[in-house]
Formats: sequence, structure tokens, C-alpha cells
Amino acid sequence: MKLIIQIPCYNEARILAQTLAALPRQAPGFAQVEWLVVDDGSTDDTASVARERGVEHVVRMNGNQGLARAFMAGLQAALDLGADVILNTDADNQYHAGDIPALLAPILAGQADIVIGARPVQEIRHFSPLKRLLQGIGSGIVRRLSRTTVQDAPSGFRAFTRNAALRLNVFNSYSYTLETIIQAGNANLRIASVPVRVNPPTRPSRLMKSMGGYILRSVSAMAGAYVVYRPVRIFGLLSAVFLLPGIFLAIRYLVFMLTGSGRGHVQSVIAAGVLVLGGIFMLAIGILAHLLAMNRRLLEELRYLERSSARDQRP
Repeated sequence: MKLIIQIPCYNEARILAQTLAALPRQAPGFAQVEWLVVDDGSTDDTASVARERGVEHVVRMNGNQGLARAFMAGLQAALDLGADVILNTDADNQYHAGDIPALLAPILAGQADIVIGARPVQEIRHFSPLKRLLQGIGSGIVRRLSRTTVQDAPSGFRAFTRNAALRLNVFNSYSYTLETIIQAGNANLRIASVPVRVNPPTRPSRLMKSMGGYILRSVSAMAGAYVVYRPVRIFGLLSAVFLLPGIFLAIRYLVFMLTGSGRGHVQSVIAAGVLVLGGIFMLAIGILAHLLAMNRRLLEELRYLERSSARDQRP
């Protein structure tokens, strides 16, 4: 079997050599271990450093496309190179490379399609108390939305089987971590978490430039992914928010009419009408979104079959 370790990079020339030095050239269960660096439009010598340090495959993006697109470009390149398992790690040497065998073990045992390294978030000293709290809350929300047991949803230290990688599609350009978990959970892929260690920080996080911006983008990514796969729940809930008060006001007005005290309550009729129409409108949007979601799943299945057969057709 072939393992490809991929590293999305943007201006990582200073740190990349340190990250690569820790990566293994052999791994239990694999006949081949190769490295792949995705240069996301770097303006420094990232690509040169990668080649000098023995990286077999360097994918260069056309300009800075963002982490999510770099990740997907690397995933596709690894699939094209015939990878049976793809392991993703960060270029800043955040994750302890000594835990790579532990990350691969559930896949080799046939117990998981995706394995995510769970950092000891509550013990990481350079994480502020607020960041630790938000990491815990965010991972809890992702577990609920994806119906999985993922312990550290933002972790980028993860391994994928070929089949799982073929099924992933990321549309958010900011980050892939949350969207891929929700997508994989709703595709019934088996996701496991294993505890991993982290190294001392080498630079500030580029994703979390400000706490507010990070939260807003993360919530947007989670909501967008969930609406795609569970639109009926979202719009059904919104419909109920409108319909229930509208029905209550309508019944209230009828009671007043039957008791002869309906005058002076016209506002209730207007409010009830507006709310009921709003609820029906939300319900209609939910039905339409459900049909679009079904269409997306069909397109994803066709894309999966096309990508799966592409390897078989190569000479």
C-alpha cells in the first residue's frame, strides 16, 4: 500500500525544513511512503525548500487560494498518484510526527475511514482559556451536526482512506476541517479520534487572526454544511417559529369572536396572517432545499464514481 503525507503550505520556507525532518520515510503497513507539498501561491522559497528536502511531489497553486482549496488540491493530487491512504499535517510543525503510526492504526485495522488527531486542548499552555472553551464548544456542535464522536474538530492532523478522500468535497475557501467532518458524518463514513501530541508553537495561527473573525467564519462553515445536508430540519424549525405563533393568534381571535368580543383585535388577524404566510414560505423553501440536497447527493455520487473509475482506466 502507498501512503502519501500531504502538507498545505503558504510562505512556510522558514519552518518547512523542520516539519519535514520529523516526518517518517517508512510506516508500518505501507510499502511506500511519499511526501506531497501544496504550495498555495507562496511568495517565498517554500517550493524550493520542499524539493531540496526530498519532497517527491510539489503542487503549486495559481496564487493564494486559501487553506481549504490547497487541501483539496493536495487530496486530488494524492489520489492521482495512487495513494491508498492520505495523511494531512500542518506545515508549522504543530503536530508531533511520532504519532503518525497511531493515526494510521484504525485505518489499517479496518475500523475507520477517517482518523482525526485529538490534541490535548485543555493542556496546551499557549491556548488562552477562551480559545480552549471555544474549541470545546465548537467540537461539541460539530459532533452533534455530524452525528460523530470527533473530539477535536479543528484539528488538521488527520488520515483518510482512498475511498473517503474520493467522497470529500469542500466548498468553503476558509478551512476544510469542520465542513469535511459534517460531510463525512452525513455520508456515513466511519470517523475515529486518537489522542496526539503537539509541538511548541513556531508562529501565530494564520486562521485565527482575530477571535471574532474565527468564530464568525467557523459558524458560517458549520451552518452552510449542515443546511446542505439537513435542510428540512433547518427550514422546518424556522417554519415552526412562524407557524406556531400565527396559529395561536388565529385561534385566539376565533375565541374572541365566538365569545362576542372580537372587535378591537384586528391586529391579531393581521399578525396571524403574516406569521402563517411566513411559515408556509419557510416550509416551501425547505422542500426546495431538500430537492436541491438530493440533487447534490446524486452529483456527488456521480463524481465519486467518475473519480473511482479514473484510476482503473489508467494504463
